[in-house]
Amino acid sequence: MGLEKTGKILTKLLFPPRCPVCDGIAPWGSLICPGCRDGFRLLTAPWCMQCGKKLTTDEEYCTDCRRSRHQYLRGRALYEYESVADAIYRMKYGSRREYAEYFGGEMVTHLGGFIAQARPDALIPIPLHPRRMRKRGYNQAALLARAVGGRIGVPVREDLVFRIKNTTPLKQQNPAERQNNLKKAFIIKQNDVKLELKSTILIDDIYTTGSTVDEVAGLLKVQGVERIYVLTLACGAGI
Repeated sequence: MGLEKTGKILTKLLFPPRCPVCDGIAPWGSLICPGCRDGFRLLTAPWCMQCGKKLTTDEEYCTDCRRSRHQYLRGRALYEYESVADAIYRMKYGSRREYAEYFGGEMVTHLGGFIAQARPDALIPIPLHPRRMRKRGYNQAALLARAVGGRIGVPVREDLVFRIKNTTPLKQQNPAERQNNLKKAFIIKQNDVKLELKSTILIDDIYTTGSTVDEVAGLLKVQGVERIYVLTLACGAGI
């Protein structure tokens, strides 16, 4: 048995993974308790043909997407936000990094068709500001991207987009405030994007109005990326 494999086994023995639903210790060899597998609600059709939000009407697009034009082509999310909100909070602020491995596997299982149609050259996680990164110790979007990328054999590029503006929390802001808050919040430090990437998927944990991914997608389009898609763990309902 190699040293790397031995180290992984010892890590699991000393720090066994927690179930993302109940937060109890998951059975050996599993990332979730058997009885918790149906604890989250998958986001099923009908969904918005642009952003992927769950729809409650017969419209093809949600109200937000009918009102404004996005910088990305299409987006999809795995779960209805309300069912997974507590788990996302623990993953982001409670050091439950191991949740990302389970969630990444589920994203590939249930949204693999969407990913395959996008034919991404790379996955790009939405970055954190360095100050938040230092405080939290990790970027949950990057953990999700690595979990997805490792399963589908697509590289994760964390070296392209950087957050230079430590924006105030967006969840209590209206769309106009969000957009203004995010102006010049990101930069691209690489100058080889035009040569390398034709299609990419932006990865984040939550989709709300799309302001954040639009800001990043706009920068990538300027650099010549032709097709930009969005994949998130959860999003709320559309109207």
